[in-house]
Amino acid sequence: MGTKHSSVHIEINPHDHIEKSLRKFKRMCESFGVVKEYKKRQDYKKPSVKSKEKRESALKRRLKPATKFRTQRRAPAQEKERE
Repeated sequence: MGTKHSSVHIEINPHDHIEKSLRKFKRMCESFGVVKEYKKRQDYKKPSVKSKEKRESALKRRLKPATKFRTQRRAPAQEKERE
């Protein structure tokens, strides 16, 4: 359950534009998950709420392929009957 504690370090080249360094910094923050972690820690969630959300997302993931499969299996004859 330990989280990775690492910081984002960007070396700024004096010959480059500041915009290039900012873009690099934003990309690094996104790849390290800094913004995602910040949003996650912004509000406190009770453990019961966390587990409920986890169950709901797992159910959604399990049902997603089933609905995709049902829509693909519909035969052309069945579509004509519906019209």
